[in-house]
Amino acid sequence: MSRITQSTLSSTRTTAAERSAFAGAGGLLAALFDRMATWSERRRQRLALESLPDHLLADIGVSRADASQEAEKPFWRG
Repeated sequence: MSRITQSTLSSTRTTAAERSAFAGAGGLLAALFDRMATWSERRRQRLALESLPDHLLADIGVSRADASQEAEKPFWRG
């Protein structure tokens, strides 16, 4: 068997194992917690951006108005 085929098979097995691990209600609950953690982290980052001083915002190319606008977005918006 060639290396490409072995690599493809091992990645297929991993994907199948991951699918079976997240099957059922436990997987749904885990996915829900992952989504909430992502939203929480996004919200934390937006609020942290707003609290930066003006000179640091200027260094990263963001105006104070842009930082305030990002902080006002709902947590679920990307």
